[in-house]
Amino acid sequence: MSRSIHRLSTSRFARTGVGCAVLVALGLLVAGCTSTPAALSDIRYDFGPPKPSASAGTQPAVKVLDVSAPEVLESDKLVYRLSYADAQQMAAYANSHWTMPPSQLLTQRLRGALSSRGTVLTGADGVAAPVLKIELSEFEQVFDSQSQSHAAVTARATLTQNGKVLSQRTFISRAPSSSADAAGGAQALAAASDELVAQIGAWLGVQALVAAQ
Repeated sequence: MSRSIHRLSTSRFARTGVGCAVLVALGLLVAGCTSTPAALSDIRYDFGPPKPSASAGTQPAVKVLDVSAPEVLESDKLVYRLSYADAQQMAAYANSHWTMPPSQLLTQRLRGALSSRGTVLTGADGVAAPVLKIELSEFEQVFDSQSQSHAAVTARATLTQNGKVLSQRTFISRAPSSSADAAGGAQALAAASDELVAQIGAWLGVQALVAAQ
């Protein structure tokens, strides 16, 4: 993403087949070079294998609702933001996507992690149990410069029981990207999500929950 590379992308050379091949080799997002194999491929990412969870004792059964998210995050797009250029604009990679919307990936991760502590139910289960609701508000790769980026994940957790709010808290997680591209963003967002899940698990573990009747 250097200035010299940007000059290449706007030249007549970049509009030729040879130019497209060079830009692909340099790792740029070249949506216009549709004739190349790299541009035709679509890489799919998930969070990878779950991390082993540390023993944290047991807890009463909890209903973990599906994670909700704004419309922009309810798709399989891998979203990024160029904060060094225009922090108000969001974009998505053309040929890199999640296997499912981030909210669904986070739901799976959260339920899997909490199941090591006790019974995890869904909203469809007809059992009177504490209810955990997660609202995802931020899930993106943020470019601090042309060569550096990090993952930003933010969510609000609300714990209720018998219609009463027991506790509510906003969790923020950040993780550096190993590379300034889609692969680095996916890796960092998976790491930040695992950290967010760990934070929520620790918070939930200190709440005074009543076992389901």
